Amino acid sequence: MFTGIISGVGRIVSVQALGSSCTHGRQLTILCPAHYLDDIGLGDSIALNGACMTVTTLDAAQQQFTVDISAESLSKTAALDQTGPINLEKALRANDRLGGHLVSGHVDGIGHVTHFSQVGESWELRVLAPAELARYLAYKGSITVNGVSLTVNQVQDQSNGCEISINLIPHTVHNTALGTLAISAHVNLEIDLIARYVERMLKPELPPDSLPDSRKTPA
Repeated sequence: MFTGIISGVGRIVSVQALGSSCTHGRQLTILCPAHYLDDIGLGDSIALNGACMTVTTLDAAQQQFTVDISAESLSKTAALDQTGPINLEKALRANDRLGGHLVSGHVDGIGHVTHFSQVGESWELRVLAPAELARYLAYKGSITVNGVSLTVNQVQDQSNGCEISINLIPHTVHNTALGTLAISAHVNLEIDLIARYVERMLKPELPPDSLPDSRKTPA
C-alpha cells in the first residue's frame, strides 16, 4: 500500500531481457538518491511510476536495486521498459502519515499527456484517460499519475476518452519526474481506491443461482 507521495526520484539505468521471447519480462536496474536504500531489504515493495514492484537484488553501496517485471505487467504499464527518470515510493508503514490518498500500486490504465504548460507559478497538466476509467474520475477527486497523488480540477468526457486537468505546484514539478513529461507521453494511472468499492456496492445484487458456492445462503 502507498500514498502517492513520492519519496525519491531515481533513474532506470539498465533494461535487460529475462528471456528470448515476447512472453519473457525484463529486469530493471534502478539508481537511487544517496541513502535511499538504507532501510530497504530484499523482497520489499517499491512503487515505480505508480506500479508496485519487488526488490530482487540490492546493492546499497552502489545505490542500486533491481526488479523483475513480467511481460503481463509491461503490457499494462507505461515507460517501464526504457531508461530514464522514475518516481519512487516506498511501501506505507502502519504508523506513517497518509499524506496523499490510499494507493494500491496497481495500474488501472495508461493515459497520455495532451497539454503541459506553465500557468503563473504552477503548471497545468492535462491527461487523456481511457474511456473505461471515465466513471471513476470526478471534479476534486483523487487520481494517481505515474505514482503521484493529485487532485482533479476539471473533467471533460470526449469520444475517445476522458480528459482531466491537474494543477502541479512548483514543489511537485521539481521533486518528481512529472516535470520531464512531454506532450503525447504515456503515463500510468490509478483511480481512487474508494471509487472501486462504491461502484461495486451500487451494482445490483447478483441472483443466488449465479453466486459461487461460498456466497450462497445455506438452506
